[in-house]
Amino acid sequence: MTVLPRFFPACLCAAHAAAYAAALLLTGLAATASAATPATRGVYPDRPIRLLIAQAAGGNADIIARALAEGLAERLGQNVVADNRGGASGIIATELAVRAAPDGYTLLLVPSSFGVNPAANRKLPYDQLRDLAPITLVASAPNVLVVGPALPIKSVAELIKAAKANPGKLTYGSSGNLGSPHLAGELFELMTGTDMVHVPYKGAAAGLVDLIGGRISLTFASLPSAIAHIRAGRLHAIAVTSEKRFPLTPELPTMAESGLPGFETTAWQGLIAPARTPAAIIKRLNTEAVAVINQPAMRDRMIQNGAIPVGSTPEELWDFARKQIEKWGKVIKAAGITPN
Repeated sequence: MTVLPRFFPACLCAAHAAAYAAALLLTGLAATASAATPATRGVYPDRPIRLLIAQAAGGNADIIARALAEGLAERLGQNVVADNRGGASGIIATELAVRAAPDGYTLLLVPSSFGVNPAANRKLPYDQLRDLAPITLVASAPNVLVVGPALPIKSVAELIKAAKANPGKLTYGSSGNLGSPHLAGELFELMTGTDMVHVPYKGAAAGLVDLIGGRISLTFASLPSAIAHIRAGRLHAIAVTSEKRFPLTPELPTMAESGLPGFETTAWQGLIAPARTPAAIIKRLNTEAVAVINQPAMRDRMIQNGAIPVGSTPEELWDFARKQIEKWGKVIKAAGITPN
């Protein structure tokens, strides 16, 4: 039975009343259909997206992550909220992503520790390649081999000669155990048959201060952290660790060009989602993320922050990640580093 409103005119006949009731019913159905449209049609996204960043706020990687979030927000028409969850070499943020609903509303930007963690930890609380879904490789930042004023070395060949002549005497600093600078040093020792002493610091700045002061011999620093010291003459740059020369320092050769073919270490970032995220959403995110990465302003911003813009297919990211896991697993084992 249809209940008519109190203001319905009593003088209208039954036919008019029936017509009015039918109109009310149609209006209600239309409102219901309108409310259900996003869910029914599978419109994505229809609410804000959370981007987990597996690093602390303020660093160069965080700057790139937030720029990516801004670009995605513009293209997707929804806020992309940056959420820094640094710590435990990215494990904290990664576990949050693994446990999130696979609906495209939680994404994760992983650092290069993603390729190290399986070998550096006895047991992870997830299976990286099974419990996560790739979207795109975002950027790749090389290290730069620098020596302090106390070490009169101008080339990789001279460094190898000095290290072999003084086993266990040269020291190299890093921003922490199993970070990109540390692993670059371990790879250098393995490829050259040299023996140097690793000195880990709580961050890059402290290590560079000691390098300038002559308390350590060298380091494989991130380019943004060292570039001002290099240009001021406080440090001497020898080579970059990327496959190709870096745009900001085209005069610097690569390690491969300097006599160590195959030597490459980078601090990279990859955009991923929880496993079982619908393929259509992964495709949309890949399309939009790669478009953001290829924007001239974004590419320039990355380069100025010491990173090479990439952009890839999901399959290329996972292929790259597998190779990184295999590579650093071998290096960690050969170096005798005990897993945590």
